[in-house]
Amino acid sequence: MEIRYSEPLISVIVPVYGVEKYVAKCLDTIINQTYRNLEIILVDDGTKDRSGIICEEYAKRDGRIKVFHKENGGLSDARNYGIEHSTGEYLTFIDSDDYLDLDYVEFLYNLIKKGYRMSLCSLHVVYTSNGHIENKGNGKEVILSGKQCIEMMCYHEEVDTAAYAKLMHRDLFDKVRYPKGKIFEDIGTSYLLFDQCDEIICSFVPKYYYVIRNNSIVTSEFNLSKLDLIEMTNQMADYVNVKYPDLENATLRRRGYAYFSTLNQMLDVKAHEYIRKRIEIIRFLKKNSSKIIKNPRTPKRDKVAYFCLKLGFPIYKYAWKLYIKHQRG
Repeated sequence: MEIRYSEPLISVIVPVYGVEKYVAKCLDTIINQTYRNLEIILVDDGTKDRSGIICEEYAKRDGRIKVFHKENGGLSDARNYGIEHSTGEYLTFIDSDDYLDLDYVEFLYNLIKKGYRMSLCSLHVVYTSNGHIENKGNGKEVILSGKQCIEMMCYHEEVDTAAYAKLMHRDLFDKVRYPKGKIFEDIGTSYLLFDQCDEIICSFVPKYYYVIRNNSIVTSEFNLSKLDLIEMTNQMADYVNVKYPDLENATLRRRGYAYFSTLNQMLDVKAHEYIRKRIEIIRFLKKNSSKIIKNPRTPKRDKVAYFCLKLGFPIYKYAWKLYIKHQRG
């Protein structure tokens, strides 16, 4: 017998690739959500391990699950595929190696049903290297404009660029898709979603567990695709600077972050092509250091990084590795 729900259908979109060790935990926290009227879309993006098989096994247990198998096209392509095959009034994205509090969807829906097109929550960051879990929320509930969310995103102030930890009305995606073939695609998309909303309801309570693994995109060895972070960030900055010229300092700070983040993955590269790119990145950072350092909203860590870089790349490299060693305990 078909179950009838009074609440709207919410589509949970989960791209799946190479996560056979993690996907079951992710799916367990989705199917056991307190909000029941879910359409769970699992997009097997051509995975070569047992992830797709595990998804099919879960689909046999829960009729709300729809599994799609497609050729590998990357995370953006899988998310777009999920959007196009979804039917829910609202959409939320989950990465298949992450997991949720069991009231994650209900929490976000209770916010959005107050009359908004987007709601968001905060993250728990899970470090698999040492088991530490960091709470990224401050517990506050606020209503922000799309512009304010973009500004806070640029300064890393509670609002995150990520596709996940958000519930969004599907009409926000009428003209927005994730950039196919790019990594760090969230920074190239979230600002466009924020900008369509007059108001966004934000409750900075962590409900989503973001897992940092040693072999994730962020922590894996450097390759040229890592430069997508700079490309996506510059694209965002160009758009925002035209529409909101008063946010130029904010977008410059975010660009500095993207350049430093990329530099930190290039500290030990040997290939001539990589070294040339590293020189270009250092040149940009030094050129803009004074303006970014003078910005009172620039985080202290950024200011220390600029100071070390001014002393020379070898000193910066040593300081960053020391910092990372300390962070990992």
